[in-house]
Amino acid sequence: MDSRTGLPIVGMVGGGQLARMTHQAAISLGQSLRVLALTPDDGAALVAADVQYGDHADLAALRTFAKGCDVVTFDHEHVPTEHIRALIGEGVKVFPPADALVHAQDKQVMRERLAALGGPNLRWRVVASPVDVVGFGDEVGWPVVLKAARGGYDGRGVWPVGDAVQADELTRTLLAGGTKLLVEERVALRRELAVQVARSPFGQVAVYPVVETVQRDGTCVEVVAPAPGLAEELAVAAQQLAIDLATALGVVGLLAVELFEVADPAAPESSRLVVNELAMRPHNSGHWTIEGARTSQFEQHLRAVLDYPMGDTSLTAPVVVMANVLGGESGGMPVDERLHHLFAAEPAARVHLYGKQVRPGRKIGHVTVLGDDLDEVRARAARAVRWLRDGTAEERAG
Repeated sequence: MDSRTGLPIVGMVGGGQLARMTHQAAISLGQSLRVLALTPDDGAALVAADVQYGDHADLAALRTFAKGCDVVTFDHEHVPTEHIRALIGEGVKVFPPADALVHAQDKQVMRERLAALGGPNLRWRVVASPVDVVGFGDEVGWPVVLKAARGGYDGRGVWPVGDAVQADELTRTLLAGGTKLLVEERVALRRELAVQVARSPFGQVAVYPVVETVQRDGTCVEVVAPAPGLAEELAVAAQQLAIDLATALGVVGLLAVELFEVADPAAPESSRLVVNELAMRPHNSGHWTIEGARTSQFEQHLRAVLDYPMGDTSLTAPVVVMANVLGGESGGMPVDERLHHLFAAEPAARVHLYGKQVRPGRKIGHVTVLGDDLDEVRARAARAVRWLRDGTAEERAG
């Protein structure tokens, strides 16, 4: 416990924007959040009072960081599983535990467990040689998708493959570089969805409304809550799936389940959703909850790992749109001036900037807009993003 407040100390490994926004939630709860950052320029290190510096892959650094923490949790999934097991073996309370987190760290482990649970899985195969990819593509149909089993995010570690010639060349290159691979079928999509659930050590769960996520070049650019036009039966099925997975995997904290809605109107409801990926932490698909839900995903994650009762997950408006701000080209008006224009044009837009250096395509913040009309809210969110990204309200050519 923090002797100054009488409240627990939560340690979060990783100093990015998720830790930064978790810190904001910790302030309102009176919690002390300790952050393990790599550098003083990390987003959370710029704002948090209790920051330690070290590599999340260094067990000694993790041990030093965990001393005095009531519970340790994560801003990302890249901490080696064996290090988490070592901390737990030494009496550190770590959530989510290693046996759960590995399903978000390793896509092969996730696919195998989904199959064992009878969950909605893609067809897939472990790749040991180019022959595996070529044979799989011939079996299920081209194109297929090659994936790195570990470490991929925001489109990284994902390679669409159109034919056997491309599969042979790319697979040889990746395997020679030591990349552990699997290949998945490429399904015909109607859209991508996501659902988040929080689970406490006691076993209490709280699930959020299902959202639609819009991707561009492998990166999420927009999240719409609730997912428009989603049949109630399918929404309930997605929420129940998230609850069932959180329970079966032993998740403590947040679980984000990224889903494909299959574009087959003849398919039964039970087979129109398949799992794409899992994340066990606050997630980009849940940033809308800061203003758009009664309890934000960041507060909910803290409640869950501290075994507090879960918060209300209902919406605060009929329509909520979160749009990611991706770094644009260098130059142009300063960010401060862009904020002036944005707030003049969209005074109700809520802006979250992460303190990151701007690089083209990098997530540097997000904007959330609430309202009653879907088209209007989406347009307002897109206009706000353009001001921050491009320094203009006009659409970019192309």
